[in-house]
Amino acid sequence: MRPPAFWQTDGWVALALLPLGWAYAQAGALRRRFAKPYRAPVPVICVGNLTMGGAGKTPTVIDLLQRLEARGVEAHAVTRGYRGSERGPYRVDARTDKPARVGDEPLLLAAHGPTWVAKDRAAGVRAAVEAGARAVILDDGFQNPGVAKDLSIIVVDAVAGFGNGRVFPAGPLREPVAAGLARTDAVVVIGECAVPLPEGIAVIRARIAPRVTGMSFEGARVLAFAGIGRPEKFFETLRGLGADIVDSESFPDHHHYTGSMINRLLARANEQSLTVVTTDKDMVKMPPSARGRIWPVPIELAYEDEAQIEGMLDEALRLN
Repeated sequence: MRPPAFWQTDGWVALALLPLGWAYAQAGALRRRFAKPYRAPVPVICVGNLTMGGAGKTPTVIDLLQRLEARGVEAHAVTRGYRGSERGPYRVDARTDKPARVGDEPLLLAAHGPTWVAKDRAAGVRAAVEAGARAVILDDGFQNPGVAKDLSIIVVDAVAGFGNGRVFPAGPLREPVAAGLARTDAVVVIGECAVPLPEGIAVIRARIAPRVTGMSFEGARVLAFAGIGRPEKFFETLRGLGADIVDSESFPDHHHYTGSMINRLLARANEQSLTVVTTDKDMVKMPPSARGRIWPVPIELAYEDEAQIEGMLDEALRLN
């Protein structure tokens, strides 16, 4: 689904939906209040957000997997596997699994570290620990009360922020901002815009940067497409690489691509002599026939102050 425009404003539609937003927030609060979370014998680091849709969680999880691997800590990711049929706990095989079974983000995570799909997050964490995990990264589990967290990180897209500040369906929030921030240890703000946050919250500034691969996009004439939370982020990254975006198309987050869609995009690019580029996340959903005809642009998270995130990892590993 595409986020409705009224999620960014406080017009009459949002106001009319306020009672449903209140009920949604209360249901989540009650669920957390009476939950009995599973306490894992290893550190659990949760990466989540307060809004519906993408904010930059996947690059953040990948970054944490890589940092823990560099420390010699075997870390596993546990994720819900949104839009996948697998209930799990199931360990993802990036070589053979398909998005229809495990979802798109788990395939991307599995390319960087052991990844489990589990609709029951506690069962997923148990399976990861039994398989040898010495730390678990809980992807998009901030509102899920089934697992106790040693470190909770909220990711915020600086441009989108918190929208109109209303709870779903009146706005993009999964819970009130104040309630969510009260439970987090740090907020990773991705982008240059200022996000209003209360005093006392640890803020880690970061940006999405292209990963160095040896491939240059300087001066390249491209057709760019993306099915992520905010496709414009991807287009901005491309422009920063010097690409000339002659044609583009945005799709909803987690979009399912059909063969006819891909053929249409390739035909458009061929007519204009353009190179077709997309995100890593979208590329895992491309058919084998698209390899060599569509090019992914790998990205990574770049922190303004590396010591902040490293210090938080130190604390999380020391506490457990």
